[in-house]
Amino acid sequence: MLVVDASSIIYAWDNYPIRQFPGLWVWLAEQFAEKQLVLSRVAYDEVGNKAPECAAWLRDANTELIEITNAIVQEALKIKRLLGITADNYHTRGVGENDILIIATAVVSNVGLVSEEGRQQNPPDIPAKRKIPAVCAMDDVGVPCTNFIEFIKQSGAVFG
Repeated sequence: MLVVDASSIIYAWDNYPIRQFPGLWVWLAEQFAEKQLVLSRVAYDEVGNKAPECAAWLRDANTELIEITNAIVQEALKIKRLLGITADNYHTRGVGENDILIIATAVVSNVGLVSEEGRQQNPPDIPAKRKIPAVCAMDDVGVPCTNFIEFIKQSGAVFG
């Protein structure tokens, strides 16, 4: 199972239109139905705000949403502390509150994450400037993070 960030499902929606890549979307629906892919409620809400048609597809595909639990909130608070973020003082170049909740969902579920956030070859010295993949790679977080294309390649799925 992998947690999908809003950025990845929107990336797929924008770059692989359902009319031109129907097999991909049938396969993605199967992945969600089989819970190989899951979406947190906050990621779904982001998709709804940025790509309402994609959110409608997710709803029609009966995508199960992971609600934010106390365990996820506690993990998110731990990650915020690791990043040195106090109150709601997020750095504009780093992760935001929803990003941290999505990462925390992956931690609590003990699974990886699919995100299109930019990879930082050298994570910034100021932890609050780190993007999702760099936060996931922190020793105290330890979430495998991949992007959509890498996920497709690793799946071995063939669409034709």
